[in-house]
Amino acid sequence: MARKKRIWIPNAFYHVVCRGNRQDALFKDKGDFKIFLHMLHKVNEKTPFELASYCLMTNHFHLQLRSKDQSISKVMSLLNKRYADYYNTKNRITGHVFEKRYYDKIIDSKQGMLDVSRYIHLNPVEAKMTNKAEDYRWSSYRYYLYASGSPVVNTSFIMDYYSGSMWERRRKYRAFVEREGLSEWTSDMSDFF
Repeated sequence: MARKKRIWIPNAFYHVVCRGNRQDALFKDKGDFKIFLHMLHKVNEKTPFELASYCLMTNHFHLQLRSKDQSISKVMSLLNKRYADYYNTKNRITGHVFEKRYYDKIIDSKQGMLDVSRYIHLNPVEAKMTNKAEDYRWSSYRYYLYASGSPVVNTSFIMDYYSGSMWERRRKYRAFVEREGLSEWTSDMSDFF
């Protein structure tokens, strides 16, 4: 049976999730995380996309992205192929690195954009990998809180929803992310996890 063709809407943001095959670790050490982020940057140079937020967990990753010129499938194919080649070569194995095709869901509202970004940034806290989202090194959350820039992440997609100076926007976003409980978005993830 042929796989169902994915729907791609140019200029629409998507929440994308990929998980390791058999839920195995995709990132075994700091080098793996760094290589993946480097590959994300290189794929962006070749096939431009816009990234609002990300989080790399041990056995999966989240991206909040949109692509204007190439389908999300093209972007993810390039990224996952590069990382799978690296992973298999490094670990001297063959076969599938990712469990199945990536999960994706279109984000169709301002609240959805905020909720997905929040969900992504709180993932390490929910997984009890850290007590504070800002302490987790492998997510884009620090770019939202501090002035340091990223070669790939554009925080303005989220921060422009807030008013005031950049300091006030950061304060408001932190308050939004760190308030207790996750949004309705988590129930939609049950299809993936």
